[in-house]
Amino acid sequence: MIVPASPTATEYRRAVVVLAGLAVLVLAGWLGGRVAERWALADLRRAASTSLGLQVAAFRAEMQTQSSLPLALAADPEIARVVAPTPEPGLVEGVNRRLAQIAEATGAAVIYVIRGDGVTIAASNAGAERSFIGRDYRFRPYFRDSMAAGSASQFALGTVSGRPGYYLARRLPEAAGVVVVKIEFDAIEAAWRASHERVFVTDPRGIVLVASEPSWRFRASRTVDEAERKRIREALDFGEAPLQPLPVYAASDAGDLVRVGGGARPAWPALMLDAPIPGTEWRLHTLTPIAAAVQRERAQGRVIALLATGLAWAGLATLLGRRRRMRTRLAEAATRREELEARVTERTQALSEANRQLVAEIEERRRAEAERERMGRELAQAGRLAALGQFAASMAHEINQPLAAIRSYADNTAILVRRGRVEDAAENVSAIGRLTERIGTLTRQLKGFARRASGRREPVRLADIVRGSLEVVSWRAAQAGIALKVPSVAPDFAVLGDGPRLEQVVVNLLQNALDAVTGRPEPWVALRIEATEERVAVEVADNGPGIPEAVRAQVFDPFFTTKSEGLGLGLAICRGIVEECDGTLGLRSDADGTIFRMELTRAVAPDDAPVASPVASLEST
Repeated sequence: MIVPASPTATEYRRAVVVLAGLAVLVLAGWLGGRVAERWALADLRRAASTSLGLQVAAFRAEMQTQSSLPLALAADPEIARVVAPTPEPGLVEGVNRRLAQIAEATGAAVIYVIRGDGVTIAASNAGAERSFIGRDYRFRPYFRDSMAAGSASQFALGTVSGRPGYYLARRLPEAAGVVVVKIEFDAIEAAWRASHERVFVTDPRGIVLVASEPSWRFRASRTVDEAERKRIREALDFGEAPLQPLPVYAASDAGDLVRVGGGARPAWPALMLDAPIPGTEWRLHTLTPIAAAVQRERAQGRVIALLATGLAWAGLATLLGRRRRMRTRLAEAATRREELEARVTERTQALSEANRQLVAEIEERRRAEAERERMGRELAQAGRLAALGQFAASMAHEINQPLAAIRSYADNTAILVRRGRVEDAAENVSAIGRLTERIGTLTRQLKGFARRASGRREPVRLADIVRGSLEVVSWRAAQAGIALKVPSVAPDFAVLGDGPRLEQVVVNLLQNALDAVTGRPEPWVALRIEATEERVAVEVADNGPGIPEAVRAQVFDPFFTTKSEGLGLGLAICRGIVEECDGTLGLRSDADGTIFRMELTRAVAPDDAPVASPVASLEST
């Protein structure tokens, strides 16, 4: 028999749980604050290290801008002459002006030239109240070291100007003297202060030379013994500066954590990093305040830890409560899973059926597309056959041209026979045979038009095409009094295409040109040949009225014509023939005439030289 717990025992257990929870919350808050503090310090160290590298690079760049100036000035012949025992008249004044210009251009504080006896003979501040002219600098280490070693540098407080600076000295040729460039760091200190950066530079003795805080200048980051103080005062490096300790004190818990301040000003914690400045014995130090960042991160860490712990406790309580309901829900989940599997099976079957329907629709779509293509081809053929009737009507006119030529050749042949010119008569008979063959070819092409015949592509001599075309049109040009200008065509000129059909194109273009110049004053039609290594162009030009710009783009369209009796098929078929031969057909037209240009692929001339058969022209546009 289980005895129920008394109310006192239950309350005691609840109190223990509450106290344990509070203790865990306090511990979690403390640990979260410590972890966040360490993370914050690590982030600050990374940021401070990056900033330190940038500060060192900026300070080094500021020094390097002036480092080569003493070397260049030491090689100047005028400066070498100015330290002579008796310099030329006006030389010193000229050098002073030059030094002033150089100092202004380079940003140097002052540039001056010292004779071998230590006395300044020329300076960029010669016109200032506190000029360096006539000053004796034999006591300066930079003068003695540069005279001995050739070059020297020193950071010191100016005895005349009272301003600290970095002195770069270079010995003149033959040890006649020293040229000195003084650099002051007021600009970089001002930049540090403007950006609220806490930066300072120390020499090997730990004495602050340059600082964002002016009161820190000439303070010591470590103890300076009395002997060293005596040497510093004798060299007048820092004047009468007391070299007091720098108000930066190491913290007890970490080497790079310090406390800054003291006396009337409260100390504040900071992260101090330092790095050497390349090319010097100096070190650059940065102070990064950490109080605000650490406190902020510590507070956030504590809040996050408390929230996480509270959520963990809440999750634990929820888990314990859910365990009581888990068995019941497992059974319900099993039932829902079975129902879901049944729905998935049903949905899978539906998707499979939809997929089969989709495949059937795709197949039906393919059959419909094939049927559409077949009907399109039949429709195109029907259109061609419909146009065939109109084309046949114009064929009679085309056949009349070679028939008229045959009649002319026959009459001429009878006259030549009566005169005994048998060879000329035989040539006319051959021409009659070619024209007859042309009529036969024209009728064959009419059949080919109905059969959707395509053009052949083989090497054809261009001379044969031109000769056959002229046999058809030359008699008409002569009767109309039209000048026909045809150049001689080289026998090795050949193009790739169907010879009879290309001849048909040339005849049609020539007939169009003759139609265009009929009735014009001084009419002429010209055939021109242009050839390159890869292409051959045939141009038919005339001095007709030209084609209006409004209809120029439509001249190659089927059934478009500007003539009352034309069918508008000639140029459309011509362009189709040329394109089947892998060529192009275009035009240029203005008020002075029209030029049709046919370009074809150049080919190697065939070994035999067949004579082109006559071909009638197409209906002109």
